[in-house]
Amino acid sequence: MATLITRNGKHEHKVVSRDAWLRARKRLLVEEKRLFRLHDRLKEKRRALPWVKVEKKYVFDGPDGKESLADLFAGRSQLVVYHFMFDPAEKEGCPHCSFWADHYDSVNHHIGQRDTTFVVVSRAPWKTLRAFRKRMGWRFKWVSSGGNDFNYDFGASFTPEQIAGGRAVYNYAPVPADFTDMSDREGASAFYRDKSGAVYHTYSTFARGIDLLNTTYNVLDLTAKGRDEHPDMAQDWVRYHDRYPARK
Repeated sequence: MATLITRNGKHEHKVVSRDAWLRARKRLLVEEKRLFRLHDRLKEKRRALPWVKVEKKYVFDGPDGKESLADLFAGRSQLVVYHFMFDPAEKEGCPHCSFWADHYDSVNHHIGQRDTTFVVVSRAPWKTLRAFRKRMGWRFKWVSSGGNDFNYDFGASFTPEQIAGGRAVYNYAPVPADFTDMSDREGASAFYRDKSGAVYHTYSTFARGIDLLNTTYNVLDLTAKGRDEHPDMAQDWVRYHDRYPARK
């Protein structure tokens, strides 16, 4: 007979025999495989999206001096950019983007073997980015778009005029009223560079679309408690990794 594990007075999980657990797990596996096949088809559709040629010239400031968007590819044909929220007036980047960025150094060990470069872009000055990167111990390439319209053009930043006039668009929809005090949001964009040097915008994703970049969340999703976040205040537990309380 199954028993129930309780927490805070609420019934949560049955405890069953190994055979009963295996039957339940196999039923879930059928659904998981169905989801994986759907996800594979979705990725095919993503790759099949039409492209837009990037005509505007963008110049970024970073560890290698002034660089164009084409320069950021570092000789490869594909570029993935993470739009990191970092207002030029601030000295610290967004703690939630920092949560994501804690996973990025390892990416560059491998994606270069797949003809792809990964770069983080923010509007804050390079000097400010450099100091914060040093504090956080990151090694990924981070450049400033503070001297150009890159973040605005690719949907991750909003001008004061757009915000004041209710014309800001994020994740392909008008910005909700509770986000109108934000000049930047999180996102990721992908680009392709052909042999002639022409650059094309192939994809951008925002909000929940960047979850795939967060290994911590993907690991937590394997557990019984999952992300276990407050439903109305997700990520209220997140801190800069150097500001979590020491574990006893």
